[in-house]
Parts: sequence; C-alpha cells; structure tokens
Amino acid sequence: MTTTTIGVIGCGYWGPNLIRNFAENRGAQVRWLCDLDAERLSTVGRRYPSASTTSDYRELLRDPELQAVVIATPVATHFPFAKEALEAGKHVLVEKPFTASVREAETLIEIARRKRLTLMVDHTFVYTGAVRKIKEIIDSGEIGDLLYFDSTRINLGLFQKDINVVWDLAPHDLSIMDFVVGRAPLEILATGSCHIERGIENIAYVMLKFSDPFIAHFHFNWLSPVKIRHTLIAGSRKMVVYDDIEPTEKVRIYDSGVTTNRDFNTSDKEAAYQTLVSYRTGDVWVPKLDSTEALHYVCEEFLSAIRTGGRPLTDAEAGLRVVRLLEAAQASINQGGAPVKLE
Repeated sequence: MTTTTIGVIGCGYWGPNLIRNFAENRGAQVRWLCDLDAERLSTVGRRYPSASTTSDYRELLRDPELQAVVIATPVATHFPFAKEALEAGKHVLVEKPFTASVREAETLIEIARRKRLTLMVDHTFVYTGAVRKIKEIIDSGEIGDLLYFDSTRINLGLFQKDINVVWDLAPHDLSIMDFVVGRAPLEILATGSCHIERGIENIAYVMLKFSDPFIAHFHFNWLSPVKIRHTLIAGSRKMVVYDDIEPTEKVRIYDSGVTTNRDFNTSDKEAAYQTLVSYRTGDVWVPKLDSTEALHYVCEEFLSAIRTGGRPLTDAEAGLRVVRLLEAAQASINQGGAPVKLE
C-alpha cells in the first residue's frame, strides 16, 4: 500500500483525534505537527516522536516530501491555510465548517480543480454507522416519500467567541441532511438571540423549504440544561428516530404513519372535506450499526481519494453546500428572520 505523508495544522480540541486516526492507518505517515501553543505542541509531539513539530505552518508547506495537510483550526483560518497548502501542491482535508463564506469555498474549489488536488471536508457524522444506515434505509425506499426532517442539537456551552451557535453546531446536522436527503432547498428562514455575548447568537431556529411539501427544521442552543442530539425523519410509510446520545440503539425505525381517504381531485367540494384519518402504529425495528469510529473512515476516505484521484464522499462541493446554508441562515437572522432565497 502506498503511504501518504500527512501534516496536521492545529493540535487543540479536534486535531489530536485526527492525528491518532492517521497514525493508526497503514496508508499514512504523520510527518508534521503544527500549533502555536508550545506546551500543547510538546504534549502531542511526545505521543508521536517520529513526527516533526513546528509553530510555523509554512515550514510544513516548504517540505517537498509532505503530500497532504489536515487543517483543524478556527474557521476564520481555514481559507488562508487551505489556500496556501493547495498552492504549495498539497492535498487538503479541512475541519468543519469548510470556510467562513461561500466566496472562500468557491475559491478553494477552483484552486484544487486547477491543480488536480484532493480537497475534502471533515463532515464527521456522515461517516458514522448510524447516519450511513439511515441513508441506506432512505435510499431503499423503505420509509416511503420523505415528509420532514426535524433536528435538535442543544447543550450547555461550549460558548465561542469567534462564531455563533449556528456556525458551531449547524454544520453537523446540515451535512447529515444534505447526505441523507440529497435534495437542494429553495429558501431558508432563521432566527436567533444573543443572551451572553452581544452579536453572537447562542440559540437559533433554522427552517428550510423545498420545491415540494418536504420541510426541514433545526434547533441549536448553547444555553440548555440538558444535552440533546435528536433527529426525526418522517416518511409516508415509516419514520426514523436518530438519538446520538443513546449508547446502543441510536437508530430506531417506526412502522407508524397516517393515511387519509381525501380525494384532492374530486369536483365534489363536500366530499373533498369529509376526510377520514387512519393512524397506523406497527413494529419498532432497531438496525445493527457499524460501531467503527467515524474518523477512521474520514481518514481512509481522504487517503483513498489521494491514491485513486477519486471524489471523496464529503468533497469540497459538499462543504460548499453547507457553507451556503450557513451564510444564508446568518443573513436571515440579521434580517430578523426574513426568508432568504437560495441559488
């Protein structure tokens, strides 16, 4: 197997998880570790003594033996780091959210395309056994026509100073929806409030409208006494409940639904409004899930795309789609909840 040399910029909260998974992959060699915090860099460096350490990311980019760069830093730095890495001829994996704006995302995509380099976004939840199973079930047609996607992601903290709750938490659920639903929304409405730091929303509600009756709704909150990671996806035949907090039965399929006898095409107005509703409650099915750590698949996907030149599952285009929704949601919040049209 060909070995790809990896350099990681950012050894803080998420970086060590990526470093560990690349170090454990036979197709990768962790060659560089970079962070501005000397103590943090020293701590991580002791765990991986074969890797060189530096506080200057340009030192990585000047290394002709380095093939790929992983960026796990604050979102405001994603664009400049990724741009310089791509221009230096390195493949790039960027932590979520991809960039701080649509324009930045489009610029990076153009550079990667021109230089024929792999550019991928770490939408971790897409690689979990739970979300991949949900995607499989939806694609099979088992739950019928999709009716709605309703997601709640709330907890107490962690309060950020550079981004609000939407840019912090929404990339997870928007990337999940983008992956499992596979359709583009036409309009977004969002509202939020700032209770702790002026100008930084700590609670937000986001709604997406589509070309058909399907609708998506999201609740994000840093100021909740309980931690909830809950998603409900309803189909015309069955419904899926995804609880990421649940230790063993994260996904449940409910054979439940509602049917009516209304004929919307009838010319008889009285008959059209005499609707009989039938409620169906059947079995609950708990599918077996792959328990492999999602980051294992993230790293394997990145390495595979570099080796084969193929398109990764969460490529830069997927990152752009999520950033476009984030940017539009922020615009709607800034306009007091006014709807924003999407391209």
